[in-house]
Amino acid sequence: MLSIYYGDMPQAIYNPVVFFKNTCTDDWIMDELSRKMIQDVDKSTVVGPRVIDSPVLGGISPRELSGGVKTLISIYKVPDKIFNASACGDNCAKWILKIAETQDITINLRHLMDFGEGEFTVKILNTGQFVHNMDELLPIAGMIVR
Repeated sequence: MLSIYYGDMPQAIYNPVVFFKNTCTDDWIMDELSRKMIQDVDKSTVVGPRVIDSPVLGGISPRELSGGVKTLISIYKVPDKIFNASACGDNCAKWILKIAETQDITINLRHLMDFGEGEFTVKILNTGQFVHNMDELLPIAGMIVR
């Protein structure tokens, strides 16, 4: 289940990129879901725990992954922490929903993320409301994020 808190949230990890840099282990990168997220979002292939083949940059380390992928992997691997998912673009939204299918996660957003046209279940912590699609999410989130 995905829970979202919109706006300033002092307990959220505001800079997930720094968290990733200081916390990531080799097994995080080698995990099958992490590999899929890296391939989809960054269009890069994990060769090994410390080598990723980027079509733009060539061989890179996990430190050179995008901020969005670093945030996704952190959310996935440390679900008890709350991350500022505004470090992610809309191309990460489907992965946030996918992670939430198997574990309870809470994210902090400071913008209106587009979760697509499909159905989903999200609890908005600011109001306690549950929403099931973007048509339900936008008016509520839009009132909070200004």
